[in-house]
Amino acid sequence: MGQYNLNRIFRPQQVAVVGASEKAGTIGNALMKNLIDGGFPGTILPVNPNYKTMHGYDCFGSVSELETGTDLAIIATPIRTVSDIVTECVEKKVGGAIIISAGGKEVGEQGREIENKIRKTAYEGGLRIVGPNCLGIIRPGVNLNASFASAMPDAGNLAFVSQSGAICTAILDLALKEHIGFSHFVSIGSMLDVDFGDMIDYLGNESSVKSILLYIESLTNFRKFMSAARSVSRIKPIIVLKSGISRAGAKAAASHTGAMAGEDAVYDAAFKRAGIVRVDTIEELFDCAELMAKQPRPHGHRLAIITNGGGPGVMATDTLGRYGQEPAPLDAETLKSLDAFLPPFWSRANPIDILGDASPNRFGSTLEVCFKSENLDGVLVILAPQALTEPLSVAETLAAAMKGHRYPVFTCWMGGKSIEKAVDILNEAGIPTYETPERAIRAFLYMVEYARNLETLLEIPPKQAGHMVFDQEKARQLLSGATANEFMPESDSKELLMAYGLPVIRTEIAKTEAGASAIGSEMGYPLVMKLHSPDITHKTDAGGVRLDLRSDADVIDAYRQILSSARLYKPDARIEGVTIQPYFSNPDYEILLGAKRDPSFGPVILFGMGGIFTEVLKDRALGLPPMNRLLARRLMQETKAYTLLQGYRNRPAADMEQLEEMIVRLSQLLTDFPEIAELDMNPVLIKDGNCVAVDARILVSPMDTPSSLHLVIGPYPEEEESHMVSNDGHRIFVRPVRPEDAPLFTDLFKVLSPTTIYHRFFGALKELNPKMLARFTQIDYDREIALVALDENAENAENDENVENDESTVQDSESHTMLGVARIIGDPDGKTGEFAVLVGDPWQGSGIGSNLLEKCLSIAEKRGFETVHGIVLPENRNMLALGKKLGFEITREADSGDNKLIIHFRK
Repeated sequence: MGQYNLNRIFRPQQVAVVGASEKAGTIGNALMKNLIDGGFPGTILPVNPNYKTMHGYDCFGSVSELETGTDLAIIATPIRTVSDIVTECVEKKVGGAIIISAGGKEVGEQGREIENKIRKTAYEGGLRIVGPNCLGIIRPGVNLNASFASAMPDAGNLAFVSQSGAICTAILDLALKEHIGFSHFVSIGSMLDVDFGDMIDYLGNESSVKSILLYIESLTNFRKFMSAARSVSRIKPIIVLKSGISRAGAKAAASHTGAMAGEDAVYDAAFKRAGIVRVDTIEELFDCAELMAKQPRPHGHRLAIITNGGGPGVMATDTLGRYGQEPAPLDAETLKSLDAFLPPFWSRANPIDILGDASPNRFGSTLEVCFKSENLDGVLVILAPQALTEPLSVAETLAAAMKGHRYPVFTCWMGGKSIEKAVDILNEAGIPTYETPERAIRAFLYMVEYARNLETLLEIPPKQAGHMVFDQEKARQLLSGATANEFMPESDSKELLMAYGLPVIRTEIAKTEAGASAIGSEMGYPLVMKLHSPDITHKTDAGGVRLDLRSDADVIDAYRQILSSARLYKPDARIEGVTIQPYFSNPDYEILLGAKRDPSFGPVILFGMGGIFTEVLKDRALGLPPMNRLLARRLMQETKAYTLLQGYRNRPAADMEQLEEMIVRLSQLLTDFPEIAELDMNPVLIKDGNCVAVDARILVSPMDTPSSLHLVIGPYPEEEESHMVSNDGHRIFVRPVRPEDAPLFTDLFKVLSPTTIYHRFFGALKELNPKMLARFTQIDYDREIALVALDENAENAENDENVENDESTVQDSESHTMLGVARIIGDPDGKTGEFAVLVGDPWQGSGIGSNLLEKCLSIAEKRGFETVHGIVLPENRNMLALGKKLGFEITREADSGDNKLIIHFRK
């Protein structure tokens, strides 16, 4: 369903409760009571034909009796009646609806038909719907309890969205006990309309929301979810608990890659690419919720542990170690400060063991020292009840010490009854408490993971070493000739890989013994011979591989043995001869590089340890195309094989740039051809640093989705590339922005005058920091249109010089000069956007800005945008003139005096 504004659901002024009943225990009665008891400040409109009044409110007989334009309708009637009620809501221009009713698609085909009818009516009428089969929504900050959960949690900055009503009530109960505050508490139900992508977009733009928690059982629009999450995770942490994982898909897969790329692993890869932190259990979700709601996010992993017992400190240290971390070392100044008041026998290290007789003042003073250290990112305070310990007094001291500090402090109060009152004091003071050191450490490390995600999202990809060339036409011919739902012949598979520049070993097919002998003599020894059969995937299992053949006699003997073994292994298999290739003796490493088409997330790339032990070792990592060199490097770094590939003992390091390029080339192949269902290069042998694929299998399965739309992340839109000539004769290459363009943006900024900077950024700016560079270059092509103008004259001059010097004429982006950039940032609804234009001072007035913005507007209109707007300072006369030339309406903003430019596209 199209994205319409959700404000009328989450910020209603009028709420109609449809199906309200005074009968005790009914959902309608609970909804009315909760709205009233919650102190909803707006108008409550009960709709029930059976009553004249409800809880002191006059009843309406139906939605059609309401005034036009009611903000929100909460529908709690039998599902069979909901379609007619939704029709009435559309006719009365109701802003949004929450459907509590169950009995939709979860009960079978009849329920699914009802949901489809509701969806069609709502979509055509522009009515947004939360549900059905949901608990409702709660917004404590505006006193809105539009749910049948009786309790209202405290107001806070944490948003929680769940498909499960039971998980909602469990989290709600915990929130009341632990004093966890929420800005939004949403039971999303069956997601007939509003889904997780919509909620992430909405919550990302809500200033009251600092962190987002999701409980996910399934996703609907995967591309929208990824687009929303990739956008919002840069500014707010998103924590996910995903349940309902199945292994059936992996078991059914035919190849190594398919068997290793199970559904759960694909979700992991998708969440990681989107910057989402994934937790594994409800307990961890609770723990993260408490830490995020009560404390600021840590900037790093440097943790101090304060404890009054050695054992708990060791437990905390061990948990850090299991996740590859350790307590932060204490600097000399911190040690000196602690020595000034701690007993002589304190640990003088981290964990900071302040001994079993520690007084409340000792705890408080130690915490103050940690606050002052510049080498710590957070503090865990552990208290084990001992004879001389006063848990209540220590809690009061910590609560007092935290006043005025925004610093990640969390606690582990170990014990039971003796610490209950102390825990209450900590909760009321906004200090997270955990029952064990392990739980406390895990919650902290999940927050550290988010901080690390942010760092990687801001990292600039390295430049591509030359422009990659692909023979798309050759690849298209090979794939169009392939048999549907079968593996391509190995020779065709290797030709396809070579068309995209992937290094493949020379391979010849022999269909007879004599043919094998002739090929062996021509190719030279030693050789490898492998079974050639579309029906046998694992050749080694079938006795279908013979290595190190050093003579014609070896070749003939191997041919006979392979065919004999294959017929015994699978009598009905189609055997089409053997393949012969040079033998690589004693390779330094064997890796697997492959891909699988996931039914939800599209193509998935797999990298890991290769050879015959691939599925036993299970050392692999998954990534989603499109990929650049930085993403390819990160993919490899997730495996144990990566450490080996750096060089081990007397084995030389692999050419890591070549491996990165192989992954990027594979990514492009998968982007261009949706029909590739599975692809295996196993093994890819690495010898003396160089890589070559010696075995390749590709399964072709046609699909209706065109290229690029089968991806869950929008790829670089190559079709938007063009050329122009500026007014002063410059040949200019116009293309979408790339993540690797950060250095070009830095160079462009250096030629901007203070006036140009002020006009574009509405203030003074000395440089583009890494965060800004990442924002300008690492864009979501589905949401944002960004075109850059590059000087082709500079490139051509460089090319001429390279030709004279007998160098490669293939250029990377560093040979270009960026002259200008224009962009339109689309809103999540896909209907509106905001434009910006920037041209370097030396090239202003040459038509570059006009051309770039005109092209951006053309793309926006083609994508279905309805309006594009921008704010222009009064003194920016050039931009005002350009806006007028391109057909923008210009109005003056009353509050600021700035000019608003807006253009409307005809539908």
